[in-house]
Amino acid sequence: MRSKRPSPEASGGALELQRRHELRSFGRRRGRKLSARQQHLLDEVLPRVSLPLAEAPPAQLAALFSPPPTRVWLEIGFGGGEHLAWQAHANPDVGLIGCEVFEDGVVKLLSAIDEGGLANIRVSTEDARAVLRWLPAGSLDRVFILFPDPWPKKRHVKRRLINRSLLDALARVMRPGGELRVATDIGDYLRTILLAARGHPWFVWRVAGPADWRQRGVDWPPTRYEAKAGREQRRSYYLRFVRNSRL
Repeated sequence: MRSKRPSPEASGGALELQRRHELRSFGRRRGRKLSARQQHLLDEVLPRVSLPLAEAPPAQLAALFSPPPTRVWLEIGFGGGEHLAWQAHANPDVGLIGCEVFEDGVVKLLSAIDEGGLANIRVSTEDARAVLRWLPAGSLDRVFILFPDPWPKKRHVKRRLINRSLLDALARVMRPGGELRVATDIGDYLRTILLAARGHPWFVWRVAGPADWRQRGVDWPPTRYEAKAGREQRRSYYLRFVRNSRL
């Protein structure tokens, strides 16, 4: 008799225990002193678009946006926000949630939201894993994790964001057939990601040949981190995984 796959659902007690043992997967939160314009964005714009983590999540994530979108996507660690803002412009029928703890990156996205009149973005400055615990099950159609902090030193590898635990959390909040997009320019991290994802029962690597991981799609704009990798002569890798629906 074939054994049943483990459910992506997790008990509240198990999630709390996991939270207590999580290592920080990001570096500093603040950079240079903010200008008056940047402080204004944090004081006036961020409260209007902030994800209400202190409240119970809505039964339907579309209720976070006005007008309600047909789908909701999440970007974990949006950096300067250029990818997230591009997706918001290109997909006005999609609601986008962005997670970023670094203040300089947050104000860059807030500026794009303010100047571009982007009503389909919500922002969290908390650890993305807290956001994943808050989100309702099966509520996301797509997730982006683009060039996460590689933590290159051997003693810091355990702090890398993408691992089995994160994939478990993503499996819970993604809909069957949903897509997870991951990019990295670090070969060792690529190996870590593939080992975690290919050994996971709820994700399937969508790949037919080398072009599928060497080239971005037309709906996958470049980021500043990709440009930096190019300047430093590092190859970037683009991975797509599908949230499995089979038991």
